[in-house]
Amino acid sequence: MVKPKKAQFRERPLEDVMPTVILEWYDRHARTLPWRISPADRMLGVAPDPYKVWLSEVMLQQTTVATVKAYFEKFTRRWPNVSDLAAEPQEEVLKEWAGLGYYARARNLHKCAQVVANDLNGSFPDTEADLLMLPGIGAYTAAAIASIAFDRQATVLDGNVERVMARLFAIEDPLPGSKKLLYAEADSLTPEKRPGDYAQAVMDLGATICTPRNPACGICPLMNLCAARQQGIAETLPRKTPKKAKPTRFGIAWVATRKDGAVLLNRRPQQGLLGGMMEVPGSDWNEGALPDDADSTAPLSGNWKNAGEARHTFTHFHLILTVKHAEFQTDAIPGRGTWLSSEDAMSEALPTVMRKVLKVAGLG
Repeated sequence: MVKPKKAQFRERPLEDVMPTVILEWYDRHARTLPWRISPADRMLGVAPDPYKVWLSEVMLQQTTVATVKAYFEKFTRRWPNVSDLAAEPQEEVLKEWAGLGYYARARNLHKCAQVVANDLNGSFPDTEADLLMLPGIGAYTAAAIASIAFDRQATVLDGNVERVMARLFAIEDPLPGSKKLLYAEADSLTPEKRPGDYAQAVMDLGATICTPRNPACGICPLMNLCAARQQGIAETLPRKTPKKAKPTRFGIAWVATRKDGAVLLNRRPQQGLLGGMMEVPGSDWNEGALPDDADSTAPLSGNWKNAGEARHTFTHFHLILTVKHAEFQTDAIPGRGTWLSSEDAMSEALPTVMRKVLKVAGLG
């Protein structure tokens, strides 16, 4: 692969021009977000709260800003600092996280809070290397916290930044193979001054102007610096390698209720998909067809009736659950699981797929 040359129309090196241009734009157009310090306040010396930066960055992994706002505000009302969060049982954190998805994030969030509160005196490390030692913090999150919370010169590369870099340098190699090149270009532009504001500026640009479809090139502050715009290919970038089709798994979910309204729920193992969360008892999930022993996995012997199907898509596979429902007397003793009142059941940390199951059975 031949690395694209910097466009000839630039009179000065891009690394000299771009940070200044985008920071001037950010000072006027920065998004107002509940975890963010405005550029005006930051210039006055108001420092970001590392706890809020960390919390928001973990929540924003594979989740939109619009969705995260309400969860962030709910978390920070209940747990204003990392020590408050660390002191809660994991089950309570999972309850508040329910519906946000990717539940390993919540388990790692709680583990990380405990490490920071108990081993680091409640203070987050301020370097990428030390942040990477914490549970649930990878390369992107470490760079984002170091940059935004501590104004370290760290290179932040999320999906928005990848798109801006691909267009700015007209990089036509598809993702994910081009990530190293995109990182190198992003790193070459990351300034020593105001790196935290710069990181947020590029992310804001990708989220509001340099969008995946119909980018607003006519109002982009980088329009005269963008090689892809000059070549007329901005909307085609970044290119992506086609994804493989997701497989489909099948299983049975057994919705047991009692005449007093109680619902039978079971806690999943701590490790693995949806670890530590409550679920409707069910069979294993088998690719291509129901497991051979699916009908024998009912938690109670009863008059089970088909209620329908619940469908859900995870990151790596589709899931179709056959939902069966039966009602039992109040003295019924299940082979596994715990009876909970309907109110308590609905307040548990139920993943979205299990709420779909209960809805198919006429609950929730």
